[in-house]
Amino acid sequence: MKITKVESFVLHVPITPPITDAINAATHWGLAGIRIYTDEGITGYGYTGTTAKGDEMIVETIDRYYGPALIGKDPFMVKEIWDELRFGSMHWIGRAGITHMALAAVDIALWDIMAKAANKPLWQYLGGHKSKKIKAYNTNGGWLNWSKERLIKDVTEIVESGFTGVKIKVGKPDPREDYDRCKAVRKVIGDDVIFMIDVNQQWNINTAMTWGKKLEEFDLYWLEEPLNPDDVMNHRKLADALNVPIALGEHVYSKYAFRDYIHQGAVEYVQVDVTRVGGITEWMQVAGLAASYDLPICPHVGDMGQIHQHLVASTQNAIMLEYIPWIRDIFVEPATVKDGHYVLPELPGASTEIIPAYFDKYRVR
Repeated sequence: MKITKVESFVLHVPITPPITDAINAATHWGLAGIRIYTDEGITGYGYTGTTAKGDEMIVETIDRYYGPALIGKDPFMVKEIWDELRFGSMHWIGRAGITHMALAAVDIALWDIMAKAANKPLWQYLGGHKSKKIKAYNTNGGWLNWSKERLIKDVTEIVESGFTGVKIKVGKPDPREDYDRCKAVRKVIGDDVIFMIDVNQQWNINTAMTWGKKLEEFDLYWLEEPLNPDDVMNHRKLADALNVPIALGEHVYSKYAFRDYIHQGAVEYVQVDVTRVGGITEWMQVAGLAASYDLPICPHVGDMGQIHQHLVASTQNAIMLEYIPWIRDIFVEPATVKDGHYVLPELPGASTEIIPAYFDKYRVR
């Protein structure tokens, strides 16, 4: 099999209603991606997720540097291709961020091709571990721009629909408001539902030490992204001081950065995101590294779960998956949760193929 053609794309899918966390505001979810065509008629889809800002820089990397290097390649040589792109002409200017997100899109499309060629869903092609379902937790009811009343209404409905885990955003200018919202959520969901909070990097170490301790009374499952994601030292300090485990990874872009976090004991739930870390090829290396430290994988879903459902289903130390349903309806086989669990995909590939009508409707480039 040979690659004959590549085509980049950008889709902007509306988020209704718009959301905010402690550092981001979004009206659309962006998919910056690639379609890879082969001489055997199989097309692979890969993409990375954005807040619909900066997509043009990601696809420019694909168009000018990664795409031309793919022509004539055998997609089954995915690891060789990964190395050639990672250490190619873009290595000088970027080993994370835009270049790695572009690499992720390419790598995902290649794995999509291989699984389709094998006529298997990706989770089986990778070697299945969970044959029936994946535990899901819901983030989509806890946005920072929600009023306290709406927050309570949404988390209540989420639990009533069958989810046994919810996550809300914190990081208000006054942490006492975060405390009040957490107290209200724990009261309404009861003691048996898993409860996580996500700071989105908003705190400094002093705020995290003070309010992380105060919020322990709500039996938090984890404290997510409390500090700057480059600050390994203070995450280690915080992990040592708190009884609440530290979760992070959505802004960690390489296995080497994860290695430093893990080896220093600065992370306890590894949230490696396939759309940030350079694709499936490097995601699996991070998962293996975490497994050697007996740490669980709980991915951040920059892909909104389409690809990660396969990775969690094929990875022993991946224990559950975030659920945000913003873009699911655009896919041929949408990520689906029933009774609080992902239903495993059945179609061949990585569940990245987009319905043509939606591809045309939301395409901006």
